[in-house]
Amino acid sequence: MSCTRRAVLAGLGLAGLETAMLPLIQKAAASSLTGSFADGVSTCPFRLAVINDEITQDFEKACQIVSGDFGLGWVELRSMWNKNVTELNAKELEDARKILKEHKLQVTDIASPLFKTDWPGAPRSPQSQTRDQFHADFDASVQDKLLERCISLCKSFHTDRIRCFDYWRLDDQRPYRAAINAKLRRAAERCAKDNIVLLLENEMSCNTATGEEAASVLLAIPDQNLVLNWDPGNAAAIGSTPYPTGYDLLPKERIGHCHCKDVLSKQDHKYDWAPVGSGTVDWVGQFRALQRDGFHYGLSLETHWRGAGTPEASTRISMDGLKKTLTKAGISC
Repeated sequence: MSCTRRAVLAGLGLAGLETAMLPLIQKAAASSLTGSFADGVSTCPFRLAVINDEITQDFEKACQIVSGDFGLGWVELRSMWNKNVTELNAKELEDARKILKEHKLQVTDIASPLFKTDWPGAPRSPQSQTRDQFHADFDASVQDKLLERCISLCKSFHTDRIRCFDYWRLDDQRPYRAAINAKLRRAAERCAKDNIVLLLENEMSCNTATGEEAASVLLAIPDQNLVLNWDPGNAAAIGSTPYPTGYDLLPKERIGHCHCKDVLSKQDHKYDWAPVGSGTVDWVGQFRALQRDGFHYGLSLETHWRGAGTPEASTRISMDGLKKTLTKAGISC
């Protein structure tokens, strides 16, 4: 499996790409002015949000776009100022809180890198090679301290959710699955002491990648304080059918967050990211199902697609696609 996180149209020169994309960027910018609020009252059943660093590392600019251009009231925090959110110092935390207050934004969750590392004692994962981890690199020995840091950040940013993973994907996770589950259970129990929810993301490079695998883990860990950060795009990237196949297996009351991205399948199990609504994920059906099943938590754009040449321009186009897809699903956001 290979992941291409750059432009779908990578063969084009940047100048030609920007020229081709300019009308779409302008149209998306205009469309994004239609937000989730009418007369100050949200009409969206979800907490529609964007992961801040998908736009820019300039946190103030990202918040201005999320609030002012996209018209949203929620943002998901991952990295800013070229630092992972878990590594911000006291002054940076205070600055971030002031920016959020100025732009009237609430935080859906701390999008931490918790447990995105090798499982101790297992053969080295094929997925554990050095890579961009959103300005984070924490080995297995510091995960408990990282969890405590994330709990502290929840209090700082007035959110009750921490995103986590379940270690780099092993060729055979069966000998280690029970121990991994026990680690997740203990982390959820620790979070519960501070009324915080642990969100396990299905991630194609980690041991829980699909709806089928997520359903199995949630069944093995009945603790209601561990819920799923459902990412249909990640499931599709690994070759699964996220909706309806994977989603139908999930306990709906244990979906506590949802990431939005889209995927174009390629030969040899490769894929490219795509603007929401233009790939293989049935987002219209998925949005309808989430609303039907009473989901009302964070629905967060995690673009990954960079086909417009810059993260900001690409996110604007993908947000436009997300909103249009919500409209097709009959949902007002």
